[in-house]
Amino acid sequence: MEVTSSLSREGAAGLAHGNRGRKPVHTLGEEIRKQVVELGQEKYQGFNHQHLTERLGEEERLEVSRSSVRRILLAVGMRSPKKRRAPRYRRRRERYAREGMLLQIDGSRHDWLEGRGPWVTLISSIDDATGKVPFALFREQEDAQGYFLLLRQIVEKKGIPLAVYHDRHGIFERSAWEEPQTREEQLRGQEPTTQMGRLLKELGVESIPVYSPQAKGRIERLFKTLQDRLGSELRLAQAKTLEEAQRVLKAFLPRFNRRFSVPPSVPDLAYRPIPPRRKLEEVFCFKYYRTVGADNVVALGDHRIQINPCHGRQSYNRARVEIQERMDGSLAVYYQGKCLVIQPAPKEAPVLRVQKRGRLGFREPSAPSPLPTPKEKTPSPPKANSPYKPGPDHPWRKLWKRKTQRTDIFTGHQQTNLGGRVAS
Repeated sequence: MEVTSSLSREGAAGLAHGNRGRKPVHTLGEEIRKQVVELGQEKYQGFNHQHLTERLGEEERLEVSRSSVRRILLAVGMRSPKKRRAPRYRRRRERYAREGMLLQIDGSRHDWLEGRGPWVTLISSIDDATGKVPFALFREQEDAQGYFLLLRQIVEKKGIPLAVYHDRHGIFERSAWEEPQTREEQLRGQEPTTQMGRLLKELGVESIPVYSPQAKGRIERLFKTLQDRLGSELRLAQAKTLEEAQRVLKAFLPRFNRRFSVPPSVPDLAYRPIPPRRKLEEVFCFKYYRTVGADNVVALGDHRIQINPCHGRQSYNRARVEIQERMDGSLAVYYQGKCLVIQPAPKEAPVLRVQKRGRLGFREPSAPSPLPTPKEKTPSPPKANSPYKPGPDHPWRKLWKRKTQRTDIFTGHQQTNLGGRVAS
């Protein structure tokens, strides 16, 4: 009846809602809109809409929804810098059940400092069960020492993981055709390994290589997210050096894990404890094997190490020792599991080249004489094929004489036969 009466009184306009044209009670004020636009254009320039919404709530105390921030920025022509493609159907494999069962590790070479400093590489890890980043660090390049430092921090903080998922980089796998096996590896029947492969074996960590980028999609998506969010954080902090970027990364990882980690299906941790008698500095180091010289000196690159008498042995001549290069740059030498007493040895004397001397000192080199012009040789006619004839002094021309001795049965004298002539 009310609809019929309003329609009869006001016509078609009576069908409109009575709140049309009124300002909603929960609408955002104009000051908040201006503040969001100013922060998005100046302080948080380049942040995507979701990241900007989180920073507004954490730092600026502006509790605004993501849809409101997106609507405000789109009204002034500010689109999100991150382009989103249309979703496609993909099927992911199931996550591992427990945290620490599988870690994906990789490095990302990127312009993280956006021209304010040099290009650096982010070496990171991600847990397959929870999506947490146990540790990450910036390096000048992707190297074995960076992965050693990454894995050591994880082992010290959480424990030893069960398996590591990685690509087929030369840091993890050594190609047989690039670096052949040593004699010791051939005798023991060992496969060619690297320093990182040796470290994983000593820790009892399973090494799983990846044969396609799609197989390690979890850490690839992590780098894509970090290039957006961490790059914006580095820009906000105006980081210019490797050390400054490391400090920003250290403060960023806890917030990232709280935002993106998921609970595992099984709450128990799969990380294994460190053996009580195992020293990490003896495991997380580069190991080389050398033979000691007669003067009890062993060489490693430019280093010369003198081995002193110890452990009841006066000389280690021809002994096969293990040299450990620690992460702090120090060296240690081990023989049959015992650490030897060492000290730096003087390097070899330089090789002096003998130079020509005059009577009063060095002789100045004389000017080179001009080379004679080569004479043109007239081609000789080809020689006819003729049988080889030895010269008059050739051994074939000499008479071969056989020298024999016999005893005369009648007289008992010794006789020598010289080519048909008998001499007594």
